[in-house]
Amino acid sequence: MARKTEQTRQPTDDLIARLDAADCLPGAEELRARSYDLLGALPGTSVVDVGCGTGRAVADLVERGVRAVGVDPSEDMIAVARGRWPEADFRIAGAYELPLADASVDGYRADKVFHELAEPERALAQARRVLTPGGRIVLVGQDWDTVVIDSDDPALTRTIVHARADLTVGPRAARRYRNLLLDTGFRDVTVEVRTGVFTEPALLPLIIGLAEGARFGGAVTREQTDSWIAEQRARAETDRLFLALPMFMAAATAR
Repeated sequence: MARKTEQTRQPTDDLIARLDAADCLPGAEELRARSYDLLGALPGTSVVDVGCGTGRAVADLVERGVRAVGVDPSEDMIAVARGRWPEADFRIAGAYELPLADASVDGYRADKVFHELAEPERALAQARRVLTPGGRIVLVGQDWDTVVIDSDDPALTRTIVHARADLTVGPRAARRYRNLLLDTGFRDVTVEVRTGVFTEPALLPLIIGLAEGARFGGAVTREQTDSWIAEQRARAETDRLFLALPMFMAAATAR
């Protein structure tokens, strides 16, 4: 998945294509639906989707009869979302400065956002500000150190995974969800893990991207990268590709 920083997410056609592909992965729809259920997103309630990207979740929530607002710091991404879902409410804003009044929404959702925040506590302070008492928050994301890929060279694979993780602002944010929520005053915190297992060749670009990122960071050589990618391509051609991606989902209640 492409990197999206809090202040300067620069969406390109490639990034949008990757986000669209992620939305269509096996289990992605069920994961989104579970997040809506944890929010208590019933008709007539209100939810802000932070880091909304191209707006898929906002559109889903609107279909449920929810008054949903999508915010994203990227003008280009918001333009795409508005073009796809012209009846929905999208606003240009980051997680640190939500354009909402105090105690104005019943739910706060952030999917694959907190690993790109240098100050997650600051974002959660904003979440507490805009949530009504008893409002619900749901955080969804992957722990970048726990990507599992089968390979004939497990040591090199481990190096690639961890090196790519280190290019992310907060690669281990997901394992911190529970403590972050507790430390910022939320209650009734729960955490679920849903692990997606992918064997389709369509996932090859994601796997290649991990290796290229590790090479870019200087952790592996071009020769190591090319060899590892060649092995993964061969696996894809022979139905031997294997990627497991645990997704963490934390939910809590505002005081």
